[in-house]
Amino acid sequence: MSLGTSDYRPRDAEHAVLYRVIDEHLDAFLETVSRHADGGSLPDFVEREFRDFLTCGVLAHGFARLRCTDCELERLVPFSCKGRGFCPSCGWRRMTECAARLVDEVLPRVPVRQWVLSLPYRLRYLLAWDHGLARAVLAVYVRALLGVQRDRARRYGIRDGRSGSVTVIQRFGGGLNLNVHFHTLVFDGVFFGDGGTGAFDFHPLPPPTDEEVGVVLARIAARVRRLLRRRGLDPGDADVFRADPVIEESPALAGISSASIQGRIALGPRAGARVWRVGGDPDAPWVLSTAPRHAHLDGFDLHANVEAPAADRARLEQLCRYLLRPAVAQDRLRLLEDGRIALTLKTAWADGTRQLVFEPLELLEKLAALTPRPRSNLVIYHGVLAPHSSWRARAVTYGAPPAAMAGAASTTPETNNGPAMTPAPRHWAWADLMRHAFDIDVLACPRCGGRLRLMATVEDPDAVRAILAALAESRGMAGRAPPFAAGHTISQTGRSAPERYRNAAVAEVCSLASWGRCLPSTSAPFRQKVPRQAGCPRCAGGKRPGGQEC
Repeated sequence: MSLGTSDYRPRDAEHAVLYRVIDEHLDAFLETVSRHADGGSLPDFVEREFRDFLTCGVLAHGFARLRCTDCELERLVPFSCKGRGFCPSCGWRRMTECAARLVDEVLPRVPVRQWVLSLPYRLRYLLAWDHGLARAVLAVYVRALLGVQRDRARRYGIRDGRSGSVTVIQRFGGGLNLNVHFHTLVFDGVFFGDGGTGAFDFHPLPPPTDEEVGVVLARIAARVRRLLRRRGLDPGDADVFRADPVIEESPALAGISSASIQGRIALGPRAGARVWRVGGDPDAPWVLSTAPRHAHLDGFDLHANVEAPAADRARLEQLCRYLLRPAVAQDRLRLLEDGRIALTLKTAWADGTRQLVFEPLELLEKLAALTPRPRSNLVIYHGVLAPHSSWRARAVTYGAPPAAMAGAASTTPETNNGPAMTPAPRHWAWADLMRHAFDIDVLACPRCGGRLRLMATVEDPDAVRAILAALAESRGMAGRAPPFAAGHTISQTGRSAPERYRNAAVAEVCSLASWGRCLPSTSAPFRQKVPRQAGCPRCAGGKRPGGQEC
């Protein structure tokens, strides 16, 4: 169902369960970590992730100021933290934006299959810290997948068939446990070309059989073991197994990560115990899945039974969003009366578990383990989608309508035939994402239907405090007409009542040349900090110097 403009409500970040827990317990958590690590601490990037999260969506840390061009209603939109670890809001934005870009600009109109590779516990632990090793294991895995596609294509007489893939490295499981695994979208077929004629086409392949999935997994497991032995990381060889690189860098994070992978607690009085489960049967047998196109071998697990047809772009975008989803969903967290936090699982586990329950410090240690290291790319392309593939430009536009092909061409570099077109923006605008995901036009004025326009961004702490204090004061005056200040006159000729007396909950503002900020013209805190400047049409009538209007 399409949502109207009036349905949009900015999120109340400071009253969300996750924000409240982190805000109240972060300092105690960091102190507990230091005590358990004999004075050590978490890496700086982990603590910074927590600190930045406490600024996300909070007006006190800055905002953008929007104003309706018709009725002058204003809206303040707070800044985001752009966190990559566990922030639900920033994770949602990244998921929506990247999924739309994959569908619109990257993935061609061919059938796509999802392959999911899970890894043994020891390997998850190493990959969570060593991104270079994670990329190396991923390369082994993807080469095996693309090689199988190439071998299967030869059965149909295609000698130089090439497939492509995009992989998302996920770091979390459904229970907020650290679980590094790979979600890979692979073309269900191969591209092939004729160098003589310049022909370029796609040949679909039938779905893999259960036996073929098992053969692929055995090949992946053997090659990964060889890779670990070459790097001295084979735990079965005590002579060449080197020291734990995670412990050498951060003993505190090493203990938290190891416990998270095993579903246990690392800190506090329950250290070593399993996470509390609600609905789980302790006597339930562990049964390996017998689903189609699924294989399990020595801790390695491969699943390939989810596909998206070539013509179903909505299904493909839904699949991309699943790959790119954030680790935490706000609506699945609930604060219990005793102060603990209940996490509702999306689907019940095999033993019947429906919820997990955490103490506040236990929840924070799970979030710390999920935070990726800076500058680690988690979306990676291979095959014909690789950045330097000579077939990429033709592959991404295969089967696309002319308009989409023109858009894709605008992102390609300059060629010998002429200059390239203006590249498409890398990031979507906030309003475009909201319209794409929820069918909400957040730039439509809820009062008059006009358009909201960006007037300024407010980052100066003094300006932020003055604006919010005045806004709180104006809200306290709601319900009665705002009086004019002594000696303050405004020409009412040709102005409607909504223009003369705007809702007291919306800040009436003047544009200041010194700040470029929005401040209520009758704000007492504002008058104390910065004298009212002459020339403002609301303060002294007429235009300000330079011809600028309020």
